[in-house]
Amino acid sequence: MTATFPEIKITHHARATRLRLRVEPSQIKLTVPKFCTQRQIDDFLKQSESWMIETWQKQQQHLALVDRSLPSTLTLFNLQQPIKIIYQKQRQAYVFDEQTLTILISDQHAEVYLKNFVIQYAKQHLPIFLQQISEETGMKFNQCAIRQAKTRWGSCTVKHAIMLNSTLALCNFNITRYVCIHELAHTRYFDHSAAFWSEVEKYDPNYKQHRQILKNGILPWWWS
Repeated sequence: MTATFPEIKITHHARATRLRLRVEPSQIKLTVPKFCTQRQIDDFLKQSESWMIETWQKQQQHLALVDRSLPSTLTLFNLQQPIKIIYQKQRQAYVFDEQTLTILISDQHAEVYLKNFVIQYAKQHLPIFLQQISEETGMKFNQCAIRQAKTRWGSCTVKHAIMLNSTLALCNFNITRYVCIHELAHTRYFDHSAAFWSEVEKYDPNYKQHRQILKNGILPWWWS
């Protein structure tokens, strides 16, 4: 392993059934089942070393090409017009004026405060939006939680509790709507069977296109 690599963060998870390696631009994570031995972990990392190096280098090259300037506007899923962003010296992390659609953000750690604003906006507006889609489709749910999930856009439990990723606030209206429909459809079909996808298509005929956009989409650098 080269010296430029970050330290691998190893997490033992009770529900993990296999070793899972995840390479991110700023860190490398390894999820390990409880029953794994240190030798199994070492062997797995050795076998994965070439892939790790290649993936890490590609991500670093991509980061070098990314424009790391902060945005002057912010487009959110349920607004027809973008929010104007002003960075300035101030005590508050951010101040949002809904009337003028302007947000004032402290120029100290501005990217952190910008993300915090989006998370709070998501917590306020995504559950309302999910309720609207629920009433539109007739598919009911019990509760909604907004989280900063790493790998899922949403989820639905057997008790019809739905989780939505706060990142959906940054997505196009139709994309966010698709995820809501997807999770609501799980209240009727707790799988990804043909019947499930038929239910999704009933309310979103373009769901295949929306799924592909989610798979290919790249989030702004300040979010990750």
